[in-house]
Amino acid sequence: MLTDSFFASNKVILAPMAGVTDRPFRSLCRGLGADLAVSEMVSSDPRLRGSVKTLRRIDHVGEPLPRSVQIAGADPDWLADAARFNIDRGADIIDINMGCPAKKVCNVAAGSALLSDEALVARILEKVVASIDAPVTLKIRTGPDPGTRNALRIAHIAQESGIRALAIHGRTRQCAFRGEAEYETIRKVKAQARIPIIANGDITSPEQAQRVLRFTGADAVMIGRAAQGDPWLPGRIARFLHDGTLLPLPSLQERADVLIQHLRALHDFHGERTGAKIARKHLSWHCRAYAGGEEFWRRINHVECPQRQIALTRDFFRQKMDESQSDSMAAA
Repeated sequence: MLTDSFFASNKVILAPMAGVTDRPFRSLCRGLGADLAVSEMVSSDPRLRGSVKTLRRIDHVGEPLPRSVQIAGADPDWLADAARFNIDRGADIIDINMGCPAKKVCNVAAGSALLSDEALVARILEKVVASIDAPVTLKIRTGPDPGTRNALRIAHIAQESGIRALAIHGRTRQCAFRGEAEYETIRKVKAQARIPIIANGDITSPEQAQRVLRFTGADAVMIGRAAQGDPWLPGRIARFLHDGTLLPLPSLQERADVLIQHLRALHDFHGERTGAKIARKHLSWHCRAYAGGEEFWRRINHVECPQRQIALTRDFFRQKMDESQSDSMAAA
């Protein structure tokens, strides 16, 4: 069970990301050293529980412990029921989404839209905490907009409601993902909080993670978009924060091996057709930074056969390794 000392030794968490942190990606990042990985958000609407999408999102077979599931919604009773449902299905921790800025989420008064209604926030948190005998965590933004940063008040509500840890993304709902994350609000919250605080937003390297922890005083960091195409990053950060070791970046061979392993896991988990489609975004994140990556992306983006997808990926990395070897020989 998650205790208040959990973050003393487990400081790096993979953020919940819709369409990204499915079981294959969570398991991959945990295997590469992330201390915890939160599921993509699961709707609290009971009418959606039998859908294929929801059932996949709450599938934890073989996943390392502890298992954290993020639930989303705006109805306290639905959220409490969703918490019980997910605990029964294998979750160890329930995380409540009050940080997503997506319009389709905010338009139903969920996600970061909830930050504008502090009374409703209190009702939701109290109801969910009382509904289960398991830790409940919360993810928020710094407020609805730059002129209304109410994270301090939300944090007070959270700890009084029994929330066990609070993750704060250093942007407001209005900011979405534009501009740079600010950590001053997180620092202010940490100075007054009695519960662990997790800093989130624009943490893209082990060194940046350390700087953010030192500045904010936060207990842990949460890594989101920076892990897309770099599942090694949470583990590299965790090792650096643990003992100061800066692990080397993965070689081309390791990148190829891990990516192909991930593609196969996606094909197996989602089914060949759906898995191949989902794999495209990961291929894009992994490959487009290389010379020729854009051309490779255009070529593979229409491939629906999993075996062909893997073969083309292997060929792409073999070519990159040959080019790298040639460059090394020329330099010598």
